[in-house]
Amino acid sequence: MDLPALSNKRRWSIVNLLFAASLINYLDRATISFALPLITRDFHLTSQGKGLLLSAFFWSYALMQIPIGLCADRLNLRWLYAGAFTIWSFAQGLTGLAGSLTTLLVFRILLGVGESIYLPGGTRIVSLLFSRKERGLPSGLFDFGTRTGLVLEGILVPWLLVGFGWRRTFVTLGFTALLWLAPWLWIFPRRLQAVNANAASSGLALGTVGRSMLNRNLLGICLGFFCFDYYWYVLVTWLPDYLVTVRRLSIVQAGFYASLAFFTFGIAEPIGGWLADSLIRRGWDETRTRKTIVAIAFGMGIFLIAAMRAAHIGVAIGLLIAASLVGLATGNLLAILQSCAPGEVVGVWTGAENFAGNLAGIIAPLAVGFLITSRGSYVPGFDLAAIILFLGVLAYWFVVGDLKPAAPNARIVPSRSAHGV
Repeated sequence: MDLPALSNKRRWSIVNLLFAASLINYLDRATISFALPLITRDFHLTSQGKGLLLSAFFWSYALMQIPIGLCADRLNLRWLYAGAFTIWSFAQGLTGLAGSLTTLLVFRILLGVGESIYLPGGTRIVSLLFSRKERGLPSGLFDFGTRTGLVLEGILVPWLLVGFGWRRTFVTLGFTALLWLAPWLWIFPRRLQAVNANAASSGLALGTVGRSMLNRNLLGICLGFFCFDYYWYVLVTWLPDYLVTVRRLSIVQAGFYASLAFFTFGIAEPIGGWLADSLIRRGWDETRTRKTIVAIAFGMGIFLIAAMRAAHIGVAIGLLIAASLVGLATGNLLAILQSCAPGEVVGVWTGAENFAGNLAGIIAPLAVGFLITSRGSYVPGFDLAAIILFLGVLAYWFVVGDLKPAAPNARIVPSRSAHGV
């Protein structure tokens, strides 16, 4: 794949916009959790209704991963990402105008459809803008936005809910986010997509997609990413509750320390990617370098097991922060996929990877809840998360092979104008 004729400044401006979009993505999807008590009061929701409302987003989000990945490989990325962003922003804003549970569910499902672009689209764009030796840092940086969104929501959303109510909060967050579209349409090229030089027809392209889905590297990537996301979703869904219930912290204290853990996880993402990129540019083998950093990062999960057994709360918090250094793997996980995927199906592969990760997001909260009920302790559920994470090392080292694309025969159609307008 030839790199497009874009300046280095413009490439990184696009990455910064992807970071901002990822931040908005997580901020929008998680607002419902903070607003749920207020929504429950207004709509008199039962426990089943609350569960249905919380799950609606993830079903559409997961099911859209492979289709949106296919779109990212085939359609104009400038307009595809902008269109998906518009859909999810309107869905978020209109949620504040919903008059029934059914309407709320429709908007949550629509939010999942729109937000599905974030990882397949972002990964695809990075793969087109950067060479193999440079992809770790931009991959980690744009995904860092999701973790930053989690930190920001713990500060901004409660303040908005208290000051303006849940309806105005959704309207404000949703429609204000549309301002992001202006710099995106200004900076992003008119056309940035891969064209398979050997594909004579769309039928052949679809055949390539089908064959690529049976690839051993993709299987290993999906298994490893499932293990990674299982660990992540256990932290996201259960860590605040654990700090309140077991460690006896206040809700404010628990929110602060949980946000600190998430921020540590996030800031580690571009650092891990940058470290690998630097070593590879110095001549280190790409396969060994990225896999080694992933293995070291996954090994940080041992600190989660230790944190569960620490008697002193300060020690436990410190160990939880150390356990969040698993984030060092993230940029390299995305770079591994970009290096292994055939050039014309990076988006589809990313969609498959994220689909596997979201299956973990569905299973992990349920599994921890079951273990708490059956064992009377949070420890087994958190221990299991660390064990599953360790198994992910085996997937990346022994199922995923050398980081070489199966069909490196794509070329890039670059922009012809300075600002794509």
